[in-house]
Amino acid sequence: MIEIERKFLVDSNDFKSEAFKNTRIIQGFLSTDKKRTVRIRLKGNIGYITIKGISSKNGLSRFEWEKEISKTETEALLKLCKKGMIDKVRYEVKVGNHTFEIDEFYGDNKGLVIAEVELTSENESFSKPNWLGKEVTGDNKYYNSQLSKTPYNKW
Repeated sequence: MIEIERKFLVDSNDFKSEAFKNTRIIQGFLSTDKKRTVRIRLKGNIGYITIKGISSKNGLSRFEWEKEISKTETEALLKLCKKGMIDKVRYEVKVGNHTFEIDEFYGDNKGLVIAEVELTSENESFSKPNWLGKEVTGDNKYYNSQLSKTPYNKW
């Protein structure tokens, strides 16, 4: 239940031709407290509730618990979420032994594209594709919970 990931900006749209899957995601937050966030997500037609804990000092790891819920429950819970929904398409790209998840944001976060790679340890090495840009791991303004409060178009 500990998530270890690194997060990067994306320099080009080259990842789109390499993607083996893409899914629209709508998500909102019931809580955006620094010590815990509670997220409601509709990923395609599948709903999830997720609780995330506080990040480690280096921003690489944090507690994460997620449970699949029905689409009906998800739609009802999204109506209870705080202002500032996240609308994005997630592309999945296999690079070496890892799968990168690249989020292209819409709405108030249009223009922002972020790639994440999940790791099994903080020191795990991975191949970096040519479209991967500046690392933003641990930079809170790139967390979806923060983008829901202070969107990219207001920076």
